[in-house]
Amino acid sequence: MIVKVIQNSFRFIFLILVQVWVLNHVQWNGYVNPYIYILFILLLPIETPSWLVMVLGFLIGVILDMFSNTGGIHAAATVFMAFARPGVLRLIAPRDGYESETKISAWSMGFKWFLTYTVMMVLLHHLVYFYLEVFRFSEFFMTFAKAILNSAITAALILSGHYLFSRQQGVKNEYFKR
Repeated sequence: MIVKVIQNSFRFIFLILVQVWVLNHVQWNGYVNPYIYILFILLLPIETPSWLVMVLGFLIGVILDMFSNTGGIHAAATVFMAFARPGVLRLIAPRDGYESETKISAWSMGFKWFLTYTVMMVLLHHLVYFYLEVFRFSEFFMTFAKAILNSAITAALILSGHYLFSRQQGVKNEYFKR
């Protein structure tokens, strides 16, 4: 238990530092802003209570809002994503349900499951974030396209980062059996 808390604490700090020092300065014509800090919420253990996930989502969002001067938009979008997380996990649950102590990763859950989970959660976060950022529906389709583009880039960064920095601990999916 203590090891999980320490790992998640390091992940929390690392993702905030990468987001603030590197990715907040990546903006191609104002359209592409990758937000990988949400990986912290994505990789929390399944058995984490929903209230704790939302508190942690608020905390990471507020910290990013302070560094980005965005006035609570990151906090709102991240809390919404944390609120939707149990529903998404139920929606894509395996037939037999989740085993206790299941770690969320592509190595343990399979690539297809992890891709679906990541894309759904990133898309939810980005839709809320970009519509709150614009805060009007006059540019509905432009904002929607921006959210989709950023979701694709963020999901690609999250997946590639996950494969680069996570360890393989037991292969469940046939894509990795080689």
